[in-house]
Amino acid sequence: MEQKRLRLAGKVAIVTGAGSSGPGVGTGKATATLFAREGAKVLLVDRVASQAEATMADIKEEGGEASVFQADVTDSGDCRAMADAAQERFGGLHILFNNVGVLGRGSVVDLEEEVWDRVLDANLKSMMLTSRYAVPVMAQGGGGSIINVSSIAGLRAGSGGASIPYAASKGGVIALTTSMAVHHGRENIRVNCIAPGHIYTPMVAAMTEETRDLRRRAGPLGTEGTAWDIGWAAVFLASDEARWISGVVLPVDAGLLATTPLAMLEHLT
Repeated sequence: MEQKRLRLAGKVAIVTGAGSSGPGVGTGKATATLFAREGAKVLLVDRVASQAEATMADIKEEGGEASVFQADVTDSGDCRAMADAAQERFGGLHILFNNVGVLGRGSVVDLEEEVWDRVLDANLKSMMLTSRYAVPVMAQGGGGSIINVSSIAGLRAGSGGASIPYAASKGGVIALTTSMAVHHGRENIRVNCIAPGHIYTPMVAAMTEETRDLRRRAGPLGTEGTAWDIGWAAVFLASDEARWISGVVLPVDAGLLATTPLAMLEHLT
C-alpha cells in the first residue's frame, strides 16, 4: 500500500502565538501541531517561551520537527530576527500563520485610549511587521502562503458587549489580507484570512457555561468549534491544494454568518 504523502512535506512554517495561554489548546498550538504532523518544520514564536516550549515538546513526542523563538511580534527588530531564524534554522520560509491576538472591551464613548493602542498593535500592527520580514524570504524561495487570523467580529458586530478595539483590528486584518494578496501575488505569495466563529479556546475560557451554550446554539450546526477546526483550515490554505486561492476570507463558524438571530430563534429560546 502506497504511503500517504504529507500535505506540507518540505515546507518551513512560522506560527506566531504558538503556545496556549491557559489550560486547553489554543489556535496557535493546534495549528503548529497539525503543520508538523503534515510534514512542515515549524518555528514556534511566542512572547512567553515556556508556552511555545510546551507545544514543541508535544510536536517532538509525535516525531515532528520544531524550534522555539521568543519574540514580541509588535517589535520590528524581533520580527526581523524571527524571519532570519526560520531561514537559518530550517533553510527558508514557505508559510506564515499570523495568529497573535488579544481582546479589548469598550464602545467608542467609553473605551480607554491605551486599550485601543494595545489591541491594534497586537492584533494588526503585528501582522504587518511579521509580513514585512517574511515576504522577502518567501519571495527569495519561490513563494509561499500567508494566513492571517481575523474573526467574525471583523465582519459583524460581536456578542457579549461592545468590543470596538477588537472588532476594528480584526476588520483591519481582512483589509490587510486582501491588499497583500494583490501586492505580492506576482511573487507567488498567496495571502488569505481565516475568520473564526464562536470557538472555545483558552482565550475565552472564563466565560460562563450559559454563555458557552448560547454561542453553541446560535450557529446552524449547533455544535461548538475548537482550535483544531481553525488548524485544519490553515493546513488547507498552507498546502498546495490551495495553490489557486488568494485574497479570500474563510469563515470557520458553524454557518453563523449565513443566518440571522430570528432564523435561529427556535434554537435560542
